[in-house]
Amino acid sequence: MAESNFVDYVKIYCRSGKGGRGSTHMRREKYCPNGGPDGGDGGRGGSVILRGNRNYWTLLHLKFERHIFAGHGESGSKSRSFGKAGEDKIIEVPCGTVVYNAETGEYICDVTEDGQEVVLLKGGRGGLGNCHFKTATRQAPRFAQPGEPMQEMTVIMELKLLADVGLVGFPNAGKSTLLSTISAAKPKIADYPFTTLEPNLGIISYRDNRSFVMADIPGIIEGASQGKGLGLRFLRHIERNSLLLFMVPADSDDIRKEYEILLNELRTFNPDMLDKQRVLAITKSDMLDQELIDEIIPTLPEGIPYVFISSITGLGIQQLKDILWEELNKESNRIEPAIVHRPKDVTRLQQELKDMGEDEDFQIEYDDDEDEDDWEYEYEEDLEDK
Repeated sequence: MAESNFVDYVKIYCRSGKGGRGSTHMRREKYCPNGGPDGGDGGRGGSVILRGNRNYWTLLHLKFERHIFAGHGESGSKSRSFGKAGEDKIIEVPCGTVVYNAETGEYICDVTEDGQEVVLLKGGRGGLGNCHFKTATRQAPRFAQPGEPMQEMTVIMELKLLADVGLVGFPNAGKSTLLSTISAAKPKIADYPFTTLEPNLGIISYRDNRSFVMADIPGIIEGASQGKGLGLRFLRHIERNSLLLFMVPADSDDIRKEYEILLNELRTFNPDMLDKQRVLAITKSDMLDQELIDEIIPTLPEGIPYVFISSITGLGIQQLKDILWEELNKESNRIEPAIVHRPKDVTRLQQELKDMGEDEDFQIEYDDDEDEDDWEYEYEEDLEDK
């Protein structure tokens, strides 16, 4: 993955801004000796905000921006002048980004639409100046509110690809070959397992200038949901797909068994994925004659549409497009706006961080200085002496 620009997993330390301190200034002018308190309020701290951006397709731009700091609010000053608000920090993320707490594994938010904004960490409110605390019996309050403290959190950002059709299959099942045949995508293709090390997206053209998006997910093996192979890392991309296209080679010993293994891995990873519509494609069917096809059909899983295809000869490709388009446009096969995201297992999360190279222990040091106006307090001491 070192040579790839596809980054779908980052760990970031975020910190909002603290609120500014309220002022304790006392008004004292030439013709107003007893002006009373006129300290202004402190400014609010900046917030950390996530914003969906359809122009991004990976988290690469955040790979080396590991610390996100919003601005602190400024303190209030005399003449009831309010402090300046801290600058908000807006993080642009691709649509389909899910955020988790890195320490607890708790699900925080999901950004799925372009322009959608989510306040990840809210800035602290500014403190009130002493002008708010004057009363008939306390006409010269010499105190003000401090600003609210900042918030900080280490978060995990995951990208789950948004696609209509997701390809599910063992390594070398012909997923990348199919995608390169029916779209303009150019995934890496070779005759060894795990050739595909990152998901690939392709736009599939259909009749009457219609199209849909297909995602090539790296190969899944038995035990992928437990962390074997590459499946644990990329199984989450399948959660976003509206329809799953299972691909099993025609030369497999038992097509039904391989299909059941793939289905079980999805069930173990997230049982909600079993609610998605499924289609079975028997790949590399150019090596079969009609007699063999007739013998294989009775052994296929029941209740699921199937098609025999060959990406090399074009066998069954148009039929496959017709089936996919028909299934995608069924009323019962719409992508739900809200996907249930389960909290991450902390023990498994630590292993994921280690595998992704994101197990850095953030040690943040900062100066929590009080930006007070020294001349104000000197002035007050002078008044007390008098």
